[in-house]
Amino acid sequence: MLEAYPDNRLARILLWSFCALVMAFLILPTLVVVPLSFSASNLLEFPPRAYSLRWYEAFFGSATWMAALRTSLILGTLTAMIAVPLGLLACISMNRLGGKAAVAIQGVLLTPSIVPGILLAIGLFFVLAAQRLVGTLFGVLVGHVVLAIPVACIVLLPALARFDWNQVQAARSLGANWARAIGGIIVPQLQISLLSATLMAFLTSLDESVISIFVASGQNSTLPKLMFLSLRDQIDPTIAAISTLWTVIVVAVVLIVTLRQKS
Repeated sequence: MLEAYPDNRLARILLWSFCALVMAFLILPTLVVVPLSFSASNLLEFPPRAYSLRWYEAFFGSATWMAALRTSLILGTLTAMIAVPLGLLACISMNRLGGKAAVAIQGVLLTPSIVPGILLAIGLFFVLAAQRLVGTLFGVLVGHVVLAIPVACIVLLPALARFDWNQVQAARSLGANWARAIGGIIVPQLQISLLSATLMAFLTSLDESVISIFVASGQNSTLPKLMFLSLRDQIDPTIAAISTLWTVIVVAVVLIVTLRQKS
């Protein structure tokens, strides 16, 4: 029988060094934005010749940026509140049905995460335009929920696969309906997975720009859409400040999810 790979200190050092280089390659382009956000220049320049908080002041002092931020936070919250329950019910259905029916449902639910975003945005635009929902908060919310449901399902499916369904069967045999069984048995035991799904759905909505560009307009424009339009029309260093804040939010959410999963 072949012996397992020997415990080689040099191999471990090389492996960790390679992993560190890969992580640096992925993270450093994002971190470059941080010093840019503190630049005193009217242009994006790296490294900054002088430092200032003027772009953070411009962001928080702008009624347009604040309105877009408020819209993005509202959409993110509503998206998480709608997508996660729908994703949970869909995952329960797939788990209980099994076979080809579950595969078909899973294929339909995960399609928005596979189809190129531009194609999905164009399709949603025509569907929402026919219902006169383009430019409305509800129309943008529909688009964000469509994208967030697959994310919630990806998080919840493995958790439900490990769930002991004998508990639900026992509760059902004692007279509990499905609503009570889900609320009293499934949800309490899947708190960590549900929290992870909620945060990921929130981030999916918060970071979505393509659908927002096609569907959102006016006072319902999201922050990513305004960032894109700002970069298209002119180079505004305020974008660097917003990107830094966005990065901090994403890192905080990822840390919360990771720590909750370990606890």
